[in-house]
This record gives sequence, structure tokens and C-alpha cells, in this order.
Amino acid sequence: MANPKTDPLPFVVFNEIGIIEQLARTRFERVLPDGLKVSHFSVLNHFVRLGGTRSPAELARAFQVTKGAMTNTIQRLEARGLVTVRPDPRDGRGKLVEITPAGRQVREQCVAALGPLLAEVDAAFPREEFARTLPFLQALRAHLDRARDKAPASD
Repeated sequence: MANPKTDPLPFVVFNEIGIIEQLARTRFERVLPDGLKVSHFSVLNHFVRLGGTRSPAELARAFQVTKGAMTNTIQRLEARGLVTVRPDPRDGRGKLVEITPAGRQVREQCVAALGPLLAEVDAAFPREEFARTLPFLQALRAHLDRARDKAPASD
């Protein structure tokens, strides 16, 4: 556990975010439909948020996982009919991934399955707290997102 009295404040904040992520992930995976994992939902959510098509390499970079791990996730989603994979017309060896209508529907089912957890959290904290916290979290995410392009690749 981080020591808020001696550890650097950014470390304490990241430690809290990590614990929150683990607790939320565990609760979320318990309610996901049909054996889906958070990694599967995350890819579907990425497409719903940003639209368009992505190469497996672009998705791997976005999620900061290996190309092999992303290929596995894409194959599982494709087997369920939640994404399509087609050749990239600009690159004969490349592929493009796109969410299907069924993938959008499953993403919506996942969000709906989160309803009770979200209602519980919403009832536990004033909305103003969420509204006040969100800009900081968005700015922190944007900073880390920009900084990752400067970090050496892991694969």
C-alpha cells in the first residue's frame, strides 16, 4: 500500500487508480454477458467511441499490448461475429478490423449490465464530485497518452 505521508503524491494517486481499476474490473467481469472479458469489451468500446477501422497493430498500440495479445482478442471477437477482419486495400499483407452491428449491440448489453454497479456508485457520491474529478482524470489520461509515443516500444 502506498504511504501518503512519504510517497510522492503522483505515486499515491496512481496507486489509488490501480486499486480502483482492479476492483472495478473484477466487478465488471462478473456481470459481462456470455463469457466476455474486459479486454473484449474494451475493444468494442474503443470502436464505439472512435468509430472507423483499425489495423491490429494500431489496436495493439492503443491498448499497449503485444500484437499477439491483440490478435488473440480480435480472433475471439471475430469468432463471435462482433468484429470483422478484412484485407487492407492499401497494404496487401495488412488487415483492417471493424465492429459489427452485433458488436455494437453486445457493447450496449455490457454497459446495461453495469447498471446496478453504476447506480450504486452514483448513489454513494454527489454528482458534483464526479464532475469535479473528471477534468483532472481526462487531462492525466491525455498527458499519459501523449507521453507513451515517446516511450520505447515493448515488442
